[in-house]
Amino acid sequence: MDKNTATGLVLIFLLMVGWFFFTMPSQEEIAQRQKEQAIQDSLAQVEQHRQDSLNQLEAEEKPQPALKERSQEEEPQPLGIFSSAGVENEAHFTVETPWYSAVFTNKGAGPSSFHLKKHDTWSGEAVQLISDSVHSAYNVGFLSTENYNVETQNILFQQLNSGSSLTLGKGEVRELSYQLELENGQRLIYTYTLNGDGYEINLDIRFVGLSQYVVGRSFDFGWTSPLRTSEKDPVQDALATSAYVYTGDELEQFKLDEAGSQDKTYNGTIDWVATKTKFFTQLIKPRTSTDAAILYGEMSGEADKATTTHLYTSSIRADIPDDGTASFQLYVGPMKYRQIKKVDEHAYDMVDVGWGWLRWFSDPFVRFLVIPFFEFMSGFIGNVGVIIIIFASLVKLVLSPLTYKSYKSMGAMSKLQPQMKEIQEKYKDDPQKQQKATMALYKKNKVNPLGGCLPNLLQFPILITLWRYFQNSILIRQEEFLWTGDLSAPDYIINLPFEIPFLGEHIAGFVLLMTAAMMVQSKLTGGMSGGGGSSPMAGQMKVLQYIFPVMLLFIFNNFAAGLSLYYLIFNVLSIIQQFFIKRSLNKEDDAEVATA
Repeated sequence: MDKNTATGLVLIFLLMVGWFFFTMPSQEEIAQRQKEQAIQDSLAQVEQHRQDSLNQLEAEEKPQPALKERSQEEEPQPLGIFSSAGVENEAHFTVETPWYSAVFTNKGAGPSSFHLKKHDTWSGEAVQLISDSVHSAYNVGFLSTENYNVETQNILFQQLNSGSSLTLGKGEVRELSYQLELENGQRLIYTYTLNGDGYEINLDIRFVGLSQYVVGRSFDFGWTSPLRTSEKDPVQDALATSAYVYTGDELEQFKLDEAGSQDKTYNGTIDWVATKTKFFTQLIKPRTSTDAAILYGEMSGEADKATTTHLYTSSIRADIPDDGTASFQLYVGPMKYRQIKKVDEHAYDMVDVGWGWLRWFSDPFVRFLVIPFFEFMSGFIGNVGVIIIIFASLVKLVLSPLTYKSYKSMGAMSKLQPQMKEIQEKYKDDPQKQQKATMALYKKNKVNPLGGCLPNLLQFPILITLWRYFQNSILIRQEEFLWTGDLSAPDYIINLPFEIPFLGEHIAGFVLLMTAAMMVQSKLTGGMSGGGGSSPMAGQMKVLQYIFPVMLLFIFNNFAAGLSLYYLIFNVLSIIQQFFIKRSLNKEDDAEVATA
């Protein structure tokens, strides 16, 4: 291998190592340290409130604490004409659809729990997305002309539907209404339109005779409860938790990078706001004129600690329309492309599919190739692990021409090794002449010294996209394959008696196999490129062939098993491909010798 090729390979190696370490979520969070000691006192109050207000939840579940400003220990505040009229007791109404089971409460006139029937937590229970279940997760807030700060989630409404439950079948549409009746006939009416075909809910809020009592005719509507985490690894789930707003044709993510609390206002027309965990979200899309979005976040400690709470809420500021009815489209459910795109095409942008500068490629690749392929194959094959194997095989097949070109270029470089050594020996005291003679040799034999590298670089957009997407896609969540029960989580098979820095206390199975396959592949690649020999550079490259796979073991060990499975199959197929390419190139060499 000549000096230029070796230098190119080293640069590529350094680029890949830098890429992996730069994009590892845990690395981005390690340096975070708590800077606001005063928050500890308020967090103690939050924890006390959580114990009091969430005792109705299952003992085995671990609810998130309610936001500190919504403490139920505070005395009820007077609200003038907006105090509840004639309603003294709380009432609950259960809505059952094929997709979810939700409990609505008249305290705030909205859902206080939301169980997803088609998605379970790691412990086998239905995912429950609402943490703060003492009142409605939805809230309307405004300042009244009597100078009261009205928050409807603290007011008891009158339930207009009879009974205590409602069941919807596929294709059915029903309404659930609540009313706050005030003096002189003024009313605030919530009407939820429910359907049995998905997670979308429409909400109309009617201000009847109330516009003159709302300062500036402006109100906030939002989701006030933190979303529950649902995965076995709460740290990774929490690190993916944040709030979002889509405005001005751009997606803005709001995420704290240190302990404390913060809110941020985004002015302008708002397309939608949302909060999400790793795989689930709630989204509010207004059908009414808006002028701002308010996102709030609170983090109790270091981001990568299991005891740290991550709380996010989102709301929209809007004006009361002339007809008095404000409308919103709501979504509470999984981050599945086909379902969430019904609400907004850009809602799926919240799923991390790669670096921002690469989204021009990553988004269409995921939406129009990866997702349709998995959906199509799932109609014939019930095991997602098998589908990943088939997908890796197809990707390898598509990229095989580039791979062949790369190996052929490395083979051509290998043939020039004797002549390159002669040049190096002849001009060992004159680097400029050595470089000039080497380039002349390349030109004479029509060899591109970067020919073995460029084809591999062209594969990077695909590899980077899949590296990020398989870590964040609900497509592989809780899908079993061989020894792993969840392809979206690490498949630990070895428990260590001690902790290794950056690796942890466990070792994943598919990562071990992937590492072994990469070592074999590196050895074959070194042989094909003429990487043998006794020069110092050759010795360094030989060492790198084994260091790089070991480094990937540390990097991939805590990632999703589905990602490691994909790269394992990809590398095994690369080994097979290299074997046949090497045999093909040897036959070509033999043919050239025979005709010479």
